[in-house]
Amino acid sequence: MEEARQHPAVSIALDESGPAPLRGWYEHRESGRYTLARHWPPRFDVAASADFPPLRASRLAHQVRQDVWRAFQRLRGFSPVVQIDVRDTGIRVTAGGRAARPVPPGLETRIEALLDDPCLRARWIAHASKWAA
Repeated sequence: MEEARQHPAVSIALDESGPAPLRGWYEHRESGRYTLARHWPPRFDVAASADFPPLRASRLAHQVRQDVWRAFQRLRGFSPVVQIDVRDTGIRVTAGGRAARPVPPGLETRIEALLDDPCLRARWIAHASKWAA
C-alpha cells in the first residue's frame, strides 16, 4: 500500500496497481469509502469537504464530479477527484483533485462555494436519493 500525495486534511490509502478504469474514470470502493478519480492514484492538491445526509455514494460522487469539472475544466492541469466517506450521521464529500503547480489562489474557496451551493446540493441530493437503498 502506498499513500498518495494529497491535501493534508485528506487521507487515501491506495494499492499502487489501482482499479481498472470504467469509462475513463477510476472507481475504488472500500469499507465506508468511495473514491472517483480521473487518474490513478488520486491526489488532492486542493480539496474542500461538505456533509450530506445518507445517500447513494456513487451517484452523489458522479454528480459532484460533473459540476467540479464544469467549474474548473479551463484550469490547466486540473483533474477532479471526489471521495465519499460514510459516517454514522450521513456522508462527508471531499472534492478537489490534482492541479498544476502552483495551485491558483482561492481555488479551495471556490470548491467550498460549489459544495455549499444550495441549488447544486438540492439537485445532487435529489439524484442520489432516488436510487438510495
